[in-house]
Amino acid sequence: MRVVVGISGGVDSSVAAYLLKQQGHEVIGLFMINWEEGEECTAEDDFEDVKRVCTKLDIPYFSVNYAKEYYQRVFQYFLQEYKAGRTPNPDVLCNREIKFGPFLEKARQLGADMIATGHYAKTYQKDGKTFLAKASDLSKDQSYFLNQLSQAQLSSVLFPLAEIEKTQVREIAKRLGLSTAEKKDSTGICFIGERNFRKFLKTYLPAKAGDICTLDGKVVGRHEGLMYYTIGQRRGLNLGGKQDGNGGRWFVLKKDLATNILYVSQGECEELFSHGLYANNFNWIPQKPNEEKFECFAKFRYRQPDQKVTVTVKGANEIEVEFAEPQRAITEGQFVVLYQEDGTCLGGGIIDRKW
Repeated sequence: MRVVVGISGGVDSSVAAYLLKQQGHEVIGLFMINWEEGEECTAEDDFEDVKRVCTKLDIPYFSVNYAKEYYQRVFQYFLQEYKAGRTPNPDVLCNREIKFGPFLEKARQLGADMIATGHYAKTYQKDGKTFLAKASDLSKDQSYFLNQLSQAQLSSVLFPLAEIEKTQVREIAKRLGLSTAEKKDSTGICFIGERNFRKFLKTYLPAKAGDICTLDGKVVGRHEGLMYYTIGQRRGLNLGGKQDGNGGRWFVLKKDLATNILYVSQGECEELFSHGLYANNFNWIPQKPNEEKFECFAKFRYRQPDQKVTVTVKGANEIEVEFAEPQRAITEGQFVVLYQEDGTCLGGGIIDRKW
């Protein structure tokens, strides 16, 4: 079987390509350039690693430029959400719109039977449908980021790292002498890299400074622009030196775009917690359930332990989620992802509002 691997220049995709070749597949590496602007772009260095890995593994490789598609399909959404005072997760959208979109089309042009990535996730077939589930290495599971994939996309992908631990991946890379064996894992938003987030965002959106207030209206400081802050944030508020209050840490509670006020509390007050949320743009995997109301588990951010919830289906792609226990810092614009107890992912949607 011919498999085109999305090879990024990191250790995970490098080992994924190796494992597929060991399984007897005809493997082709395909490197995506999704961002070109500014010094933060590491595409050139990453492609050098791709060349070294593919040469070592003796597999052909190509590069393809999706910077235009990324800007139109992902980055503009990213800016719109921040402008609206929300905190988006562009990595989820990147998977649906780029890595499993134009990439899949290009792979087909190369004669691929399947594509593969270095994601830590699983798929399985049942009753003619493709299901998504958590990887064996739960500490690295990335099914959260794949919650928007369609049946056509999921049925076309292989996840070679589904049953493998991250420590084993590093060991395999070291044994093979791959240049990526000791390479640091990428973190944060792909196109920002290691650069200062505020400096980056300011080049695209105008920042408007304003007051930082407590819920009773007392002004306790100044913010640099509402787009720089997220719900539950406690670092970067520059309120640590204040003498009044109870001496506890300050937390972001909410943002008021109409008045340009950032509301905070000293200590984790009741207002930082929610009892439920509404989500839209929900993508059901593999399909919408028959039940209008059911219990399952949910994540409201990556790396969060599963939380018990009750879900009420409100429409084709809208849900209400009631928490078994109050949840801290639910953030509009992020994704809520639902799971069964066995790790099967039921899908995900964008958090629209909380209660």
